Amino acid sequence: MAVTTNKVVRLTFLTSGGKTFAITLTNPKTGLTKAEAEAVMDILITKDVFITASGALAAKRDIKVINTETDDLYDPPEA
Repeated sequence: MAVTTNKVVRLTFLTSGGKTFAITLTNPKTGLTKAEAEAVMDILITKDVFITASGALAAKRDIKVINTETDDLYDPPEA
C-alpha cells in the first residue's frame, strides 16, 4: 500500500474539422511555462505532426497541468 502522485500536461487543440484533440504528456519539467507549452503546440500545428480523424491540428484550445494522487488501500497477497 502506498500513495503515489502523477503529473501530466494536457495540450488540447482544435482540428480543421472543428473537433478537439488532446495530447497528454507525462512528467512535464518542473516550472513549465505557458510560453514553452504554447511554443510546442505551435510547432505541432505548423509541422502537421498529427493528422486526426477530423483533420489536421488547426489551433490551440487549452493547456492544463494535472496532478493526481492515488492512495492504494489494498494489495492482494502474493501467491
